[in-house]
Amino acid sequence: MVSQLAEEVPTDLEMIFKSQPRLSPEERALVLRAYKYAAEAHEGARRDGGEPYITHPVAVAQILADLRLDAPTLAAALLHDVVEDVEGIKIEDIEQHFGAEVAQLVDGVTKLGKLPTSTDAMRNGKAGDREAETLRKIFLSMNNDIRVVLIKLADRLHNMRTLGYVAPEKQIKKARETLDIFAPLANRLGIWQIKWELEDLSFRYLNPEKYREIASQLATRRAEREKYLETVKARLIKEISALGIPNVQVSARPKHIYSIYRKMERKRIPFDQVYDIHALRVIVPEKVQCYQVLGVVHSIWRPIPGEFDDYIAAPKNNFYQSLHTAVVDDQGKTIEVQIRTPEMHQHAEYGIAAHWRYKEGTAHDKAFEEHLRYLRHLIESAAEGVNAADAQEFVSVMRSDVFQNRVYVFTPKGDVIDLPSGATPIDFAYHIHTDIGHRCRGARVNGVQVSLDYRLKSGDRVEIITSSKRAGPSLDWLNPSLGYVQTSRARNKIKAWFKRVGRENNIALGRNVVDRELARLGLASKPREEVAALFGFAKVDDFFAAVGYGDISAPNIATKVLEADRKAQREAAAETLAPNTEAPQRPVNASDGIDIMGDTGMLITLGRCCNPVRGDPIVGYITRGKGVTVHRADCPNVINSSEPERFINVTWGSAVERAYPVPIVITAYDREGLLRDIGAVTANENINISELRVQTRNSVASIFLTIELENLEQLSRVLAKIEMLPNVIEARRRVNV
Repeated sequence: MVSQLAEEVPTDLEMIFKSQPRLSPEERALVLRAYKYAAEAHEGARRDGGEPYITHPVAVAQILADLRLDAPTLAAALLHDVVEDVEGIKIEDIEQHFGAEVAQLVDGVTKLGKLPTSTDAMRNGKAGDREAETLRKIFLSMNNDIRVVLIKLADRLHNMRTLGYVAPEKQIKKARETLDIFAPLANRLGIWQIKWELEDLSFRYLNPEKYREIASQLATRRAEREKYLETVKARLIKEISALGIPNVQVSARPKHIYSIYRKMERKRIPFDQVYDIHALRVIVPEKVQCYQVLGVVHSIWRPIPGEFDDYIAAPKNNFYQSLHTAVVDDQGKTIEVQIRTPEMHQHAEYGIAAHWRYKEGTAHDKAFEEHLRYLRHLIESAAEGVNAADAQEFVSVMRSDVFQNRVYVFTPKGDVIDLPSGATPIDFAYHIHTDIGHRCRGARVNGVQVSLDYRLKSGDRVEIITSSKRAGPSLDWLNPSLGYVQTSRARNKIKAWFKRVGRENNIALGRNVVDRELARLGLASKPREEVAALFGFAKVDDFFAAVGYGDISAPNIATKVLEADRKAQREAAAETLAPNTEAPQRPVNASDGIDIMGDTGMLITLGRCCNPVRGDPIVGYITRGKGVTVHRADCPNVINSSEPERFINVTWGSAVERAYPVPIVITAYDREGLLRDIGAVTANENINISELRVQTRNSVASIFLTIELENLEQLSRVLAKIEMLPNVIEARRRVNV
C-alpha cells in the first residue's frame, strides 16, 4: 500500500508529507484523495496571479503541515474552498466522501452564502455585512474545534503572501483586517510563526514607506550585525559551557520589521536605539538551567533596568514561557536574550498547534485542554450581552476585548488575570465575579488606594474594596468620557443590573441623570420632551428608562442637545435672511468665532452676565456705541428685555482656538486637599482657572470658579469628573453671575 501510494503522490504533496512524517498510510491516503478531489473541482480556475487555483489550497495545507497538523486538518485545508467556490458541490458531498470530521472542518471555514432575513442587523442596515457574519462563525467555531481557526489563519497567510496581485484598495482592506484581527488571533493562540509574518505582510501594504525604510536599514547592516552576533554567541557559549550544561543551543533570533516599528513608535526612539536589533535565543534542556544561564548573562554583561521579564514563573495567558532580558555589552551595544527549554520553544513558535506535534492517537494533553478552556472563556466573556443578530458588534467586541494588547495583573492570592490594555479596577472586579463588580467601591493597587479610573499595568497586584451585598454599580461607570469601564463584559454586566432593578426605578434614575446633565450645561429649563424627541422617544418616561438602563449616557445627551441647538440657530439665521434679497448678506467679524449677518463690521463682546460658550444657543444685542453684545438665548437680560427690536441673529462661526470664561460652582463637604483635587482635574484636562472664591458654612464649602473652556462638551466632562471626587455634592455651571 505504501509503495503504491508513493508512486501516485503528485509533486505538490511531496513536501506536505515530508513536513508531517507522522502520518500513517491510511492518513496519507485520505490527504491524497482530498487533493485529487480538490484538483478536479478547481480544474480550469485561476488565481489573480494567473496560477492554477489548486496551488492555493496546497499552500494552505503546506503551512499546516509545517505546524504538524493531523490528516483531517490537511484534508480539510485542501478542500476548504470547494463548497464555497464550486457550483454543485455541497457540504453533504464532502461528508459522504471524506467523513463527518473533515466535513465539519470544511464547513467551519466556508463563508456564509446568505444572511438571515429577519434580524436586528437587517433593521440596523447591517444585513449586507457578510464578512462580519463569517468572522463571527469562525470565532464561535473555536468553541467546537480549534482546527477551523488554524485552517483560516493558514488561508489568510497564503492570501497575504500573494496580495500583490489584487487591486490596491483590496490590498489595504485585507491588510487592515489582517493586522486588526488575524495577527492578534494568531498571537492569542500562541502561534508566533504565523503572527509575525501576518504582521510584516500587513505592514508592508499599510505603510510601505516605513516598511522599506526599516527593511533597508536591516539589510544594510546585516553583515555587520551577523559578524557581531557570532562573536557574542561564542563568548556566551564559552561561559555557559563552564556550567556543564549539555545540549545548549544559542542562535541569533530574527527580529521582524513590524515589531521594530512598534517599538520605535511606542518608545519614540530611532532605529539605532531599539534594544533587540541584536537578539539571541538560548535553549537549554531543563527549566532550572534557564535561571543558571540568566545568571551567566547578567554576570558578563550589564542588565538594563526594567527590561527583565520572567514568563516562566508567570506565563502569559496564551501559555507562553521564557525568560527575557536586555543587557549592554562592553562596547555599549544592547542585546536582548531569550532563555527557554525545547518544550517552551515549541509552544512559543507553534502555540496551540504544538499539541499536534506530539499527539499520539486521540489523547489531548492537559495543557492543550487548559488552553482551549481559556480561549472559550475569553470568547464567551467578550460576547456576553452582545446582540446575537449583530455580527459587526460581535467582531468589534472580539477586536477590543480579546485581540488587543493585554496587561497581566495579580489577585491578592497571586493568580494572574489577563485583561485588555487600558483596563481599570472595575474591569478587574467584573472579571473576577459579577457580584464583586456590582459591589466595587474602591481599589488598592500594590497596597496603595487608587481611583476607579486607574489604568492597570502589567505586574500590578489588585485588591477590590467592596460595600455591602445590597450595593449596585453607578451609572457614571457607563459614561465613556470618564473612563471607568473599558471591557464589554463589565459594560454588559452593569447594563444588565440596571435593567433588573425595574422600570420605575430606572425612570427615576434616568430623570436624575438628565436633570443633572442639563443643569451642568446651564440648560436646566430645556423641556424634557424636546430632549426625549431627539432620541426618537415619543414618551418622556421611555426616554428616562433608557437612560436609567444605561443605554443612553450623559455624553450622548449633551451631544444631541448641543447639535440640535446649533441646527436651530443655523435655520433661524437662514430664515431671517431669506426675505432680504436686495443686498448680499455675509458673516462679519468671523475671526471672533461668531457670525453676524449684515454688511458692516461690528465690534463683538460676550455678555458677562451669562458668559456664553461655543455651543450655547446665542442671540446678539445691539448696544449704543459698543457694537453687539452676545448673550445666551436664555439669559434673563434677554428674556426680560423691553427692547426686542435691538436683538439680531448671531451664530457660532467657524471654529477658532479661543478659551471662553465659564463660571461654575462646586458644593462639597469641606475636607483637607479638596482644592488640590479639583485643581488636579482641571490640570489633567488642560483647563485654566482664572478666578477662585470659597465660602464655607457649617462644614459645607461653596467653591466659585471661573474656568476657561473651548466648548460645552469639555464643560460636561470636567464637571462630571469633579462630581466623582470624594465629598463633592454637586458641580454645575452658574447661569446668572
